[in-house]
Amino acid sequence: MQLPSSVFATWLKDTAGLSFADGKLVVSVPNVFTSEWLERRAYQLVHRTASKIVGQPLDVVFLIKESQARKETATSGPSTRRPNTAPMFRTGFPNRRYSFDSFVVGPSNDLSYNAALSVASSFGEHYNPLFIYSGVGLGKTHLLHAIAHRCVQQSINFLYVTSEQFTNEFITAIRQRSTEEFRSRYRSVDVLLMDDVQFMSGKEQTLEGFFHTFNDLHNTGRQIVLTSDKSPRTMPYLEDRIRSRYSWGLTTDIQAPSLETKVAILQTKAKEKNVPADNVVLEYISERTGGSIRDLEGAFNRVMATAQVSKGTVTLSLAKRALEERGAHRSVTTRSPEKVLEAIEGAFQVDQASLTGSKRRRDFVVARHAAMYIMREHLKLSVSEIGRVMGGKNHATVIHGIKRVNDYLELVDGFKAKVEAATDQLAS
Repeated sequence: MQLPSSVFATWLKDTAGLSFADGKLVVSVPNVFTSEWLERRAYQLVHRTASKIVGQPLDVVFLIKESQARKETATSGPSTRRPNTAPMFRTGFPNRRYSFDSFVVGPSNDLSYNAALSVASSFGEHYNPLFIYSGVGLGKTHLLHAIAHRCVQQSINFLYVTSEQFTNEFITAIRQRSTEEFRSRYRSVDVLLMDDVQFMSGKEQTLEGFFHTFNDLHNTGRQIVLTSDKSPRTMPYLEDRIRSRYSWGLTTDIQAPSLETKVAILQTKAKEKNVPADNVVLEYISERTGGSIRDLEGAFNRVMATAQVSKGTVTLSLAKRALEERGAHRSVTTRSPEKVLEAIEGAFQVDQASLTGSKRRRDFVVARHAAMYIMREHLKLSVSEIGRVMGGKNHATVIHGIKRVNDYLELVDGFKAKVEAATDQLAS
């Protein structure tokens, strides 16, 4: 296949090969418009042609000339690092409790921990990007907070976003014709921390925008750290060019902690709270909880609260009473999802029409996500079943709602008590 001469003159005449190493060909292009056109319209042609010439499959990266200049500046010495005069992060981020020092390392997470520590010790020089994946509540967000703390300590300009926030900002930029401001916001940082990238899967325009952002940051030596609930290899609806970039650096996973690691986590928690707790008690709590560290901490907090209310010491009998009464694995006798809606309605003071509707008022959304969480955790309903009960919500919306519960536990006053009140009503 050949391109018409007019197309060649417009889009390829001013390009040039910059480097070829480790299966990656870097091509210089004059501006962002050329880069984006080539990515959309001619990537496969360039990829096939270059691969045929060198006799092996390779990745092709288009590097804008202005990005080349920034890369040369960035690599000229540590003094060129921009100060973090206006750090950008969500309210309450980074959480002061989530540091490298407070992260309990065990066989299930040691590779991810050490990779994150290495990245935070020398941004842009090791494991770029760093991709960490795990189930809910196993510590990947803790590591993002820990990296952000190092950015603050070293006055490094960083940006933390969820993929949902990136998507919303990207759509707004297109609608308001402010894409240049959007590009500037995301491509002017030294460290990009992005949580839950799996939610961009299948969103072609968003992934296109992120693709160019990724290329610009990576090609100029800026650090990228991504988290997800699954490996790039198993992410559905993901283009190969995106998948390959996710895997350029290091991909690590965090598994559910062993009993010994869970006990060590609880020992750290007890020390933080200055509460004496026998290892027998901590082992009992660990055995009574699943793989999530958040569930583990929740069970520990219930035991501590019971001891405080009863003015007793933390004994094995007290721990048994606390977890049997409050239920680390609460037995929900009423299996009807409609009963969950009724319980949430009472606990959150939100009517069922608002729960299953689409209005985005904050109290509606928080209660809606709490209902999804209880149906999943306690009724063990499938995501599709939950979506049907919640008014026809799609798969991604339900998963996102369940995951948001982790944020609400930290940021929404009284949320945990309301969830427990609703669950108690189901168990009664």
